[in-house]
Amino acid sequence: MQSIAEVLDEALDRDAEAPAVQAASGIWSYADLDEQAHRAAGALWALGVRPGDRVAACLPNDLDIVAAFHGAQRIGAIWAGVGEALVAAEQAELVELITPTVVLAGPRCHVDGVPLDRWRALLSDASSAPTLRTSPEAPAGIAFTSGTSGRPKAVVHSQNNVLTPGAVLVKTRGYGPDLRKGDSFPFTILNLMVLSTLLTAQAGGCAIVMDRRDVDGVTEWIDATRVTVWNGAPAQVHDLARRPDAPIGSLREVWSGGSDTPDALRSAFANAHGGLVPRATYGLTEAPTVVSIDPPGGQWRPGTSGQVLPHYDVAAYDDDGHRLPPGERGELRLAGTPGGPWTPLLGYWESGGIRAPEPGPVPTGDIGSVDEDRWLTVVDRKKLVIVRGGANVYPLEVERVIATHPGVVRVAVCGVPDERLGQRVVALVEGQVDLSGLTALCRGALAGYKVPEQWIEVDALPVNPMGKVQRTALPELVRRGSGHRC
Repeated sequence: MQSIAEVLDEALDRDAEAPAVQAASGIWSYADLDEQAHRAAGALWALGVRPGDRVAACLPNDLDIVAAFHGAQRIGAIWAGVGEALVAAEQAELVELITPTVVLAGPRCHVDGVPLDRWRALLSDASSAPTLRTSPEAPAGIAFTSGTSGRPKAVVHSQNNVLTPGAVLVKTRGYGPDLRKGDSFPFTILNLMVLSTLLTAQAGGCAIVMDRRDVDGVTEWIDATRVTVWNGAPAQVHDLARRPDAPIGSLREVWSGGSDTPDALRSAFANAHGGLVPRATYGLTEAPTVVSIDPPGGQWRPGTSGQVLPHYDVAAYDDDGHRLPPGERGELRLAGTPGGPWTPLLGYWESGGIRAPEPGPVPTGDIGSVDEDRWLTVVDRKKLVIVRGGANVYPLEVERVIATHPGVVRVAVCGVPDERLGQRVVALVEGQVDLSGLTALCRGALAGYKVPEQWIEVDALPVNPMGKVQRTALPELVRRGSGHRC
């Protein structure tokens, strides 16, 4: 097994002048990226970073963050990204949790750190760092859970597990040097490093670091840089589905992840763009990143989130921790296949150290099933289940029905307290729609107790950088909006 510090070696031997990464600031060949990573390692060493220290980066999507990541890995540091979109208190909370030796601070960083201009100056003057050999089992990075329904946790992953997803995807999808993978999610998310600069290096291709997430910006990036595989959120896929004239003909694959991808959205996108069906994905911070994905090409199954990748063993379990037969519904749990490359996450960073996870398969907190052919279906988050009059209502199931309406941009369903029923069902809708029509739509597809009893129109639902709805903010939106009652 190799370490991340060695991930560029094969591409350097094949063609050192091939493009490795393209961003707003320019294009780096593999030789350039290798040199910049070497300089970043020296700059971090000069700042006092040593093996096992944390390096936090709150930087924009550009070449700087890619160089800093690779540099940190060459001296055995543990990488962590701090989202630029977070408010000052949220950024401070993450920094306080992991106590980094260095914070690389971009223009939207609200905590003390090394400013971007000083960091660039350090790179220019950097001396060499010592050559270190890092074990594949050593910690490589910290991935913060989304915190959509609670406080984020700091998941610690090994060198091996950060490299494994890219290696498996390259092999199973046949990627090679012609891969040009575009990503517009923030590169402060560890999963994005795994699925961009590491995956493309393992294929010998080029990572396209997009600095815009709006439909016009994404389209411009795809067209100008001839992206072949693009990874976006369902809302971005929705916007592109409404732009059949968008010049995205270079795309061979579109991945949709971060939150649920409705079947109607996949069909609408394919109808708008020559039959190109978005590949639905299911990911997990504790994996890290992609756990299941639709196969290459156009094959997919309605209601599913793709097939489980071969290095994972995912199954549903009952409340007593017993594994259920294929196709039965329970909490999804994840483990590695026997003899496979995946090993359990190292643990969670807490109070200055790593707390080991509980033994056994990793609970995902999601309710779903996996059939005999490894197709994975997610019903909903376990903790989000609405208990209405003793019956379980899964918000995601209701959201999928509502999302089939062409006027709905985003929807979130939640439960609110009810004196008689315990909870009742409320739907918050972003878009321009007739709410009475949505009620009729739900009544035609859902049992009566699942139909929302209150509808609230919102200008925009709160989402995190991955496009997931911030569930913790929904009760306040419900409180402020009187809405329409059925």
